[in-house]
Amino acid sequence: MAGRAEGDHKEPVNEQVIANMYGNMRSELNQIYSKITELEMEVSEHSLVINAIQPLDQSRRCYRMIGGVLVERTIKEVLPAVQRNKEGLEEVISRLNEALEKKKKEIAEFEAKYKIRIKKPDSVVKDDSGRKEGSAQGVLVGPAGGSE
Repeated sequence: MAGRAEGDHKEPVNEQVIANMYGNMRSELNQIYSKITELEMEVSEHSLVINAIQPLDQSRRCYRMIGGVLVERTIKEVLPAVQRNKEGLEEVISRLNEALEKKKKEIAEFEAKYKIRIKKPDSVVKDDSGRKEGSAQGVLVGPAGGSE
């Protein structure tokens, strides 16, 4: 086809390239969401540990996994380290939330620039039954009507 790019510049050339770029952006957004969820689970676990060992005697022995090795320490030694780890995780989560907002804004700008609309499966069925073939404005990707 004549619409192919002979050297990708910053501007996408055809609808397939735009769709691929949009898919990549959505994938990055989902990766950020999943990483935030994973780290929030770790913060929750750290909070449970802190709440469990804080009221105990500070000289009591406890065990902590460090780099795959279980080490024996006292609560007095472990508690500050667990609290520092929790604070570090919370800082990373806040940075990821900032990156998430930037990515959402970037996707919204991309959608506006290329007039991208997301069709839901239910609405596609309703739209197809009420429209005539020549009235569509844009490209429909996916299986054609259900009858052969």
